[in-house]
Amino acid sequence: MGKSVDVVVFGTANIDYITYVPELPKPGELVAGTYMETSFGGKAANQCVAAAKLGASTVLVAKLGKDESGDDYLNHLQQHEVDVTHVQQVENNPTGMSEIAVSEEGEQYKINVAGANAFLTAKDVNRAKKSFQDAKVLLCQLETDMNATMCALRQFKGVSLLHMSPMRKDIPKGMIGLPSILVMNQEAAAKLTDMEEVKTPDQARSAAATLIEMGAKSVIITMGEQGAAYMAKKSKDTCTLVPASDVPHLADSSGAGDAFMGSLAYHIARFPKLSTEHHISAAHSCAAYSMGRRGTQPSFPGKESANNDLCFSSPTFSVIPPSSSRNEEDPEVPQTPPPSIVATSPAEAQPQEEAVEEPPAPPPENPILESNQPKAVETDNEPPKPVATTDEPPKAAETADEAAKPAVETANEPPANKA
Repeated sequence: MGKSVDVVVFGTANIDYITYVPELPKPGELVAGTYMETSFGGKAANQCVAAAKLGASTVLVAKLGKDESGDDYLNHLQQHEVDVTHVQQVENNPTGMSEIAVSEEGEQYKINVAGANAFLTAKDVNRAKKSFQDAKVLLCQLETDMNATMCALRQFKGVSLLHMSPMRKDIPKGMIGLPSILVMNQEAAAKLTDMEEVKTPDQARSAAATLIEMGAKSVIITMGEQGAAYMAKKSKDTCTLVPASDVPHLADSSGAGDAFMGSLAYHIARFPKLSTEHHISAAHSCAAYSMGRRGTQPSFPGKESANNDLCFSSPTFSVIPPSSSRNEEDPEVPQTPPPSIVATSPAEAQPQEEAVEEPPAPPPENPILESNQPKAVETDNEPPKPVATTDEPPKAAETADEAAKPAVETANEPPANKA
């Protein structure tokens, strides 16, 4: 290939048959559908197209059937300027398919038939060796053979992302430590760490810390409307929470997770010196856009719809304090809400070996107190100290710099039970 590639994606490509219903059927129940459509899907292809629509140069390593659906999919990928050199069509095997039902509330169920995807193996990693060497970011998921996925992660030398979706029971122990960033929702985080649930920021911090102890280099746990928790081994005493933004109208959550991953890969590849909080914030925005529109790939924002300027502003995030620091406090005395954190601007950001493990930047000298949502003062490796407040309401920003940095709207990751 000879030229730099932003993102290489290894995994599945399916045809999605999506039916919209008033509510999801119960076992044995017949529900009348209101609308049905056929679209291109598969987690790998979805995430590849999501990155490509934002402007990333992408390569997809996948399998399609040697059939009409496979031919149509190949043409579709080429229309989105995805490099399909390593997308092979398998003779006498159908293109993979997924049957999806989506309720009016955005809930869904999904049935997947692998088809040609079952023929994706470690040999395909070797065939795409040049693309793996040229790419800046690798995206993998759990829809394909996990031995082949682990081979791809081992071979790649750049920033690798493993989306733990769909969650499986037979996760090899060594898999968690292979990617640069392990990304999962709350349900997957609970299963991987043997926790009953992961619903609060405190529980997300505990789950992330456990995953770091299990060998993960860094972890992102998406938490729906609460945002996403992030922890890196390099600064494991600090866990940040990047808030999500509102979704004005929930139309279909089926593509939101893939929109998040594609956007995350794109921003890491294009803005490697920015903090991971920057990248997560931008990915939230793309996921929110997707949730407001029907379909999977058609719901992904393009360059004109994505808020790519998010990477040129400072994201707002908070530090989740460790449980030990709260246990030392008097439980009967209400704790003072800590101020929000604003990362340093991109102009002040320093180069790093891997953007995904960059510790959060220090807070401004005069952070604004927010009384409606507890957040913690950001530090490097020390637990945050309580901040004293008065009964007076918080003051508005007093400097031009503070006033000029509005909080970034971020996206709602799909609910925890969504892949």
